[in-house]
Amino acid sequence: MRDFGVGFGYLMKGQRWVAGRRRWFGFGLLPGLVTLVLYAAALVGLGYGADDLAAWATPFADGWSSPWLGVFRATLTVLVFAFGLFLAVITFTAVTLLVGQPFYDSLSEQVDRSEGGEVPTSGLPLWKELWISARDSARILLRVALYGVLLFALGFIPVIGQTVIPVLGFCVSGFFLAEELTAVALGRRGIELKERLELLRGRRMLALGFGAPLTLAFLIPFVAVFLMPGAVAGATLLSRELAPGPHPQGPRSEAGENGGGDEADGEPAPAARLTDGGPPVRP
Repeated sequence: MRDFGVGFGYLMKGQRWVAGRRRWFGFGLLPGLVTLVLYAAALVGLGYGADDLAAWATPFADGWSSPWLGVFRATLTVLVFAFGLFLAVITFTAVTLLVGQPFYDSLSEQVDRSEGGEVPTSGLPLWKELWISARDSARILLRVALYGVLLFALGFIPVIGQTVIPVLGFCVSGFFLAEELTAVALGRRGIELKERLELLRGRRMLALGFGAPLTLAFLIPFVAVFLMPGAVAGATLLSRELAPGPHPQGPRSEAGENGGGDEADGEPAPAARLTDGGPPVRP
């Protein structure tokens, strides 16, 4: 259980890190806000069109008498919207990390720099980083979906289904949330998805201590947006414990003590820019 407390401690340290560096906090908010607007627009559109979708999907019910037709399609409309909301919740973190890849990479690098030592960089073009992030996120979401189906079925077991299974569900979600967030820092260290999962399984309680409380917090509307910068910072600190040194076959690194100038602690790099298909570069 000690590792659970350590994991939670990294979550809180990450929140304190961005709280003390407001410009980096604002910098890290941008991807979450963009994703929130996109999801809100999609849900509003779904809300307006769910009844038409339900009618289109059930032509066999056109001849039903009242009130059964209205009750059936109203129930289906609610289920369609609830399913859309569920998808939004389980995919929000993955999509935010994908949209904010350059932002969170810079934030994670700054956390490494502020802690001293090596500051790994991927050395990959931006398009390849986005592709790897999307591919790994899809693999994680597939695993979450498979566990979700299994836990949903187990939820029908009397007593256990109403007590133990929900707790297991939060643990599974927390573990994979920790993986998605540590992927930012561990990916810069050249550590692939399979090895990241092995590292987290080896410190399962550490991952749960970080991810499970965050999963609970993310259930509160809009909280995920404001906790994401600190979650990425905390995941970077956690990654330093999981992989404390440069990975043997990992990426190139830049010395941590070179983090002065425009990237001094607490200042996002205003001069960072994207090259043609490449990662952010700094003068």
